[in-house]
Amino acid sequence: MKLLIAYGDKNKLFHLKEFVLALSKLGVECKLVSRSDHVVGFPSKKIKKWLQSNKKFKKLLDEFAPGIIFVDGQDQFGLEAIKAKIPLFVLLRGHIWLEYKWAIKTIYKDLKMRTVAKLRHKIAEQVLRDCQGVFTANFLHDVIKERHPNTKTHRFLEGLDVARWYPSKGMNLKHPCIGLVQHAFWWGKTKEMLILKKVMQSLPDVHFYWVGDGPYRDDVLQELRSFDNFHWLEKFSWEEYPENIRQFLTEIDVYALPTGMDTLPLSCKEAMAMQNPVIATNVGGISEMVCDGKTGFLIDEGDADQWVDKISFLLKNKNVAQEMGKSAREFIIEEFSWDVIAKRFVSVIESHLRENATKKPGKNS
Repeated sequence: MKLLIAYGDKNKLFHLKEFVLALSKLGVECKLVSRSDHVVGFPSKKIKKWLQSNKKFKKLLDEFAPGIIFVDGQDQFGLEAIKAKIPLFVLLRGHIWLEYKWAIKTIYKDLKMRTVAKLRHKIAEQVLRDCQGVFTANFLHDVIKERHPNTKTHRFLEGLDVARWYPSKGMNLKHPCIGLVQHAFWWGKTKEMLILKKVMQSLPDVHFYWVGDGPYRDDVLQELRSFDNFHWLEKFSWEEYPENIRQFLTEIDVYALPTGMDTLPLSCKEAMAMQNPVIATNVGGISEMVCDGKTGFLIDEGDADQWVDKISFLLKNKNVAQEMGKSAREFIIEEFSWDVIAKRFVSVIESHLRENATKKPGKNS
């Protein structure tokens, strides 16, 4: 089997390389490429660049001759794969419909940006409609079926190489402490921000450390910098990943994820692999990875009192926290190791190929 994998976000490249390695152990010949290096879709100011990218895409297909294309994202690359009549499978990382509505109301405020967002969303809908299947979290299966009833959905849990996540030398943090690794993309004057402020007010002796960046970074700092127990780790370089994250997760007492819009956040898996008990808002796909009462606690959306109670409980009952952390790592090994995920992925693809061969017996004769 020859599989072409196309990625968009460079921050995901590290983990997709791990996925490719796991697939290669199963005899799958993979090629990992950047979507934007081979396809530039409209809207684009540079028509010449768009034409050149189309030539690059055709050259890529001619030279590698993939039997299957797997795209991390839903953009023009997927459309070109569909036009080329190569079986396309899509990785859907989040609830793009809610994200689109939120973006239109917040970050895409001018007409030009809204028009661009609408065009991109239209392309995403077409890719999801015409592809052979979508790999995503369980909670999104029904969401997809409502919009594209003929699209097949398959469970995909982005994994990690658990062997990379082991106790490190730690960092110089104040204790007791709560850690959060999150991109400040949708944070601002949100209800989650209000929850976090209430929690920090209620637990003045507990230190809260945030690692991350993003368009709402300044908003977060403006809202929280007045708290003496809030700390933003400014000099955290992603070029030093994963060692710096290992050090951070080694040192913290509890990992927290107050969120209103998440699928299966990688940072949460990393925290669990590092034997941290996790407290997270029960939204999206969070319940698919945090086992309430076993690997951590799930909190009802908007309930600040639950946050205070569960944080206080784990900080006071260190033996329970330690056992939850051990269970968390065991769960990650069983459900999220790349070897396990690769086998599930290959099983789906091979099933599709068999089904396709049955439908078109003359093709392979």
